[in-house]
Amino acid sequence: MSADAKPSPDVNQILDPAKALVPATVRVNEEKVARGFLPKIRKVAASIPFAADVLSVWWCARDKDTPAAAKGMMMAALAYFILPTDVIPDVLPALGMTDDAAVIAAVIAIVGKNLKSRHKEAAQAFLKRLAQDD
Repeated sequence: MSADAKPSPDVNQILDPAKALVPATVRVNEEKVARGFLPKIRKVAASIPFAADVLSVWWCARDKDTPAAAKGMMMAALAYFILPTDVIPDVLPALGMTDDAAVIAAVIAIVGKNLKSRHKEAAQAFLKRLAQDD
């Protein structure tokens, strides 16, 4: 991204930490994740080393026992993950997913105590099924 380039309006809405837990923003993020997460993870899971972490966050965000504030932050991170026009475009080989990995690592550092073994096990099982389908 050049110094003059500006991220799309969607990026600003998703990345603005002050809005991460605003109900309207949470709804937008939930809709983006509902539409785009599974297709994206199926496409990239084999090529990213943090696929299990992303899937664990996804399962945790969908868990009814996860607090709303944690879900909001997780949905913002997952929406960023699926967004193709982020800070480092995902089409750039090797570099494209580094910002996504950093966002996922940050959300795990902040709300990771909500990640339970069942979320991690579900992530591993999903990755195993994906590998068997290939």
